[in-house]
Amino acid sequence: MPLHRTTARLTRSLFAPALLAAASLLAATAAPAQPAPSAAPAPPADAATCRAEEAALIQDMDIARARGRMLQRRQLATELEAVQARCGTLPPMQSREAHIERLQSEIREMRKEIDRAETELRRLRQGL
Repeated sequence: MPLHRTTARLTRSLFAPALLAAASLLAATAAPAQPAPSAAPAPPADAATCRAEEAALIQDMDIARARGRMLQRRQLATELEAVQARCGTLPPMQSREAHIERLQSEIREMRKEIDRAETELRRLRQGL
């Protein structure tokens, strides 16, 4: 396969989740100044559909975490929050201490990923 096709696929696979997360975030935060007079309110989300979407996003987050793709995992978490807000299944607000612990945990995960990447880089450099 030519290099440019591989690069194009890689670029699409890396930026598609970011674009999707950005689009969903914009859609979730953007509100029209004045709704159209004939616009009907959005139908309530089906509980089964919401659960399925949440389960798929959680599974994708677990896969991203296992592969060390912390940015993708973070984007999926943002998308999950948007789905939970739309479906009305947001978890209760975390306490300040729980929020701090969650952030510290994410930092530890990211540092582990950095350590793994640095180890691999050293190994590759030694092989050259």
